[in-house]
Amino acid sequence: MKITFLGTGTSTGVPFIGCQCPTCRSTYFKDKRLRSSALIETPSTRILIDCGPDFRQQILPCTHQRIDAVLITHEHYDHVGGLDDLRPYSVFGQVNIYTLERTAAQLKQALPYCFRENDYPGIPQLELHHIRPHERLNIGDMDITPIEVMHAQLPILGFRINNMAYITDMKTIDESETEYLKNLDLLVVNGLRHKEHYSHQTIEEACTFAQKIGAKQTYLIHMCHHIDTHDVEDAKLPDNIHLAYDGLVLDC
Repeated sequence: MKITFLGTGTSTGVPFIGCQCPTCRSTYFKDKRLRSSALIETPSTRILIDCGPDFRQQILPCTHQRIDAVLITHEHYDHVGGLDDLRPYSVFGQVNIYTLERTAAQLKQALPYCFRENDYPGIPQLELHHIRPHERLNIGDMDITPIEVMHAQLPILGFRINNMAYITDMKTIDESETEYLKNLDLLVVNGLRHKEHYSHQTIEEACTFAQKIGAKQTYLIHMCHHIDTHDVEDAKLPDNIHLAYDGLVLDC
């Protein structure tokens, strides 16, 4: 199984429009961060996690082939704003989207034309499926367990897929949820910046969480521009924790 990081930035992306900080002015490709999303693949199965407003740009370099499922963590625009751009994948059949019932209702309000019974030609063929924390899914050869994390006061989803877990926008997690995160080869988790934030983990909080979980390797995502440039920031981290970057591909 492999993971391709399509985007590793926060809701504004990096560079932040109009900002002249060193990270935003950097020309290094690892300092360019589109909104967070990932593609998980085996030889037979392909799953997208979140589909933000940068999806079209992110997916163009990838091979055009069927997406077996789209897992949506929550309804915020930076995680769902690209769903309309899934329309080219309708040539392979309907695109199955798995998310919380609350999030599905929000998507129907935001994109009503995508979910009407009497649709019109050309719209993406999207099928919504309600899922709940801890109810396992089997999609192709991937064993998926949704878990619940808290984005400030909003319950959202993270996903364990085989021996990898993907968590974004987390501020806190109930101790009981960590039972689903044992024996991970790879943990992907959000670390926004160093300064405290009300709804996202800091980099320090993310590192503490990763060490508690005990994953063999951890990669941080959903970073903003209020950190050092990639190589400077990455060098500060523990040996088995790294900053992810757009386009990074890992075997897991």
